[in-house]
Parts: sequence; C-alpha cells; structure tokens
Amino acid sequence: MNNKIIIAIDAMGGENAPSKNIEGIAIYLKKNSKKKDVFFNIYGNEDLIKNELNKHNIPNESYKIFSSSTVVSDEDTPLTAIKNSKDSSMWNSINSQIISNSNITLSAGNTGVLFVVSRMLLKTIETVDKPALAGLWPNEKNMNVVLDLGANVECDDKNLIDFSEMGAALYKALFPEDTPRVALLNIGSEEIKGTETLKKAHSKLKEISKYGDFEFNGFIEGNKITEGNSNVIITDGFTGNVALKTAEGTAKFITDSLKKSLTSTFVAKVSVLFSFFALKKFKEKLDPRKFNGAIFLGLKGPVVKSHGSTDAIGFYHSIDLSYRIIKGDLMNKIKKNLSHTSNEGN
Repeated sequence: MNNKIIIAIDAMGGENAPSKNIEGIAIYLKKNSKKKDVFFNIYGNEDLIKNELNKHNIPNESYKIFSSSTVVSDEDTPLTAIKNSKDSSMWNSINSQIISNSNITLSAGNTGVLFVVSRMLLKTIETVDKPALAGLWPNEKNMNVVLDLGANVECDDKNLIDFSEMGAALYKALFPEDTPRVALLNIGSEEIKGTETLKKAHSKLKEISKYGDFEFNGFIEGNKITEGNSNVIITDGFTGNVALKTAEGTAKFITDSLKKSLTSTFVAKVSVLFSFFALKKFKEKLDPRKFNGAIFLGLKGPVVKSHGSTDAIGFYHSIDLSYRIIKGDLMNKIKKNLSHTSNEGN
C-alpha cells in the first residue's frame, strides 16, 4: 500500500449516491486498467456500497469499505453537520487523511459543509490566511486554473498572492510539461486600472515571479480568459463565483440555442448529418462533466469537490483529477511556492 495513491471517496455525497459514485470508480478502473498504483477507501452505507461494487464487478483488491452511520444532506448547515455528523461518510472520508493514510478526499456532497469540515479537520497551511476554491476552465490552448471561485468574498493583496502561488502549483501538478502563467482578473489590462488591492498584488507578483514559480502576465479582462495566453486566473471569491456562473450560463445558452436551431426545420436537421463530427467535437469541448471537480487549496491535505448533480462520467473525471493531483505532488509544490511569498515578507 505504500506505493499506492489512496483516494478517499465519500460514497454517499451528491445525487444518486452511492450509485453514480461507485460507477465512477468502475469507469476509472476500466479506463486505467494498466495503472496499479490507485486504491480507494470508500465511506458510507456498507450494504449499499457492496451492492454497487458487485454490480460493476469491481475487484476486491481495489478498495476497502469503511461503514459510516450518517450522511450530510444538502440542507445541513456547517454548524449542524459539525454537531451531528461526526460519523458521516463526508466527515470520515476527510478524516481518513489523518487516521487512514488517504492521500486525498473526493466528495460530491454539500459544498459549505465540506469546506468547513475540511478546514476544521485538516487545518490551514500556516502561512495561508484564507483557503481558496479552484476550478478548471477550458481555453483555446489547454486549460485554465481559476481561483477563488467562492470561498472568500473579500480578499486582500496577500490572499491574492497566496492564491497565485497555490494556483500555479496546482497547474504545474496537473500539467507538468507546461508553464503556469498567472494573471489577475481586472476591469482592464493597464496597470493604472483596478482597486488598490489589485494594484498592490500586481506589484508584488511582478517581484515574486523572479523565483520562477510562474510567469506573471499582469491584468486580464474577462473576455480574454479563454484565449489561453494566461492559464492561472486569480480573483476574489465574489468576482470568481459571478464569473463562473456567468460562464456556465453562457455555455448552456449557446449549446441549447444551437441544438434548438439545428432541429427547428427539416433542412436544419439534414445539415446536421453533414456536420456531425464537428458538432460532436464542439459538444465534447463544452461538456461540463470533463471539468467536474473543484479543489480546496490552502489546507494541509487536498480535497476535491465534485458537482452534486453530475453523473458517473462526471464523477469519473473528478477521480481522475484527484489521481493527477497526488501524482503531480501538489502539496510539496504548494509548500515550495509559498516559501517564496515568505521571502518577500507577505
């Protein structure tokens, strides 16, 4: 087990659990049958989990079940969960990083509870004031890491600098052959624009970039995010969450409108036959399941949040993300990067 990447799965989190969670594991193992270095600690209702594991013929040597007596619901508040859910599948999957040698935790459960419990159990890295929620967005060249996506409504320049170093570490862990290129989300690209907090962060990031953790590209406007010239996009949680929801809504509007237009008339339906492969590629590019999985950064252990309403394919992509985070040595990369912010007196 010492050479295994151990992923702790909250099997009861999210819609259609544990069915979609276990099916996601089955898909991952099937697609990665040659990999022998992954193992799953699975937390939840043992009878339900066993039934799903048997249904998908998942080999016994790939997992261990840990029975949990309760489930965190979407209606639970963090305070309620802390008081009443200390033997929940979510709680135990997070705590397994402390007591059961799990390397990372994956849950599709209540986001607010997951964040609070993760922070309480795993603790925040000493030099980090505020953990952040990071996500993946597609761009024209590859992928963006974007943070913060809602964990912190208000941020100062130190928070933005910490986010930059942690986001760059995450990008490097996931895409080791590429260079993290950091940009601060702003209302303009000129250095004179933006709040005083953004200007201070801009000035300090220019200096910190000398350590080679990332290239600093200055400010970026929202309409440039998908171009891919910058791939680590930094902002406060309020702005980041608004940008995320706007992007999700726009993508859905475009795909729904295109589908409606292509099925509105007989001629349109015929034209689909001649552009089938192009449309299929377009659909795959915007498939939200491929980018399913937000990452809590700034804690002493990594936690991935899968979207609660995703299906087994989406959960599979979150498992793959979790594997790549550990394989890419994220925590040591974060530690190394944050040491440079200390050197600059942030």
